[in-house]
Amino acid sequence: MELVTIKTKFQVVIPQSIRKRVRLDIGDLLEASFENGKITFTPKSVVDRHLGEGLEDIAQGRTHGPYKSATAAISALERRAGKRHKSPRKPK
Repeated sequence: MELVTIKTKFQVVIPQSIRKRVRLDIGDLLEASFENGKITFTPKSVVDRHLGEGLEDIAQGRTHGPYKSATAAISALERRAGKRHKSPRKPK
């Protein structure tokens, strides 16, 4: 067990031996929690919000395809987008 010191801004330095075992790097995120009198830090990864929304769409079955090619997928998306934007235009 290694000891750490709480710095002036309540920062702590994770010992190198632990950083190497957990493979932590600068900029990584840790989730801090307090339970049963103990503070724990758990490495976490952040999923881009749009990627998270896309994964949720897949989980809910909100998908299209499969398509035989990228061209077929793009054509389908353009047709779908065209249907949404074909509302009567207001005169200027």
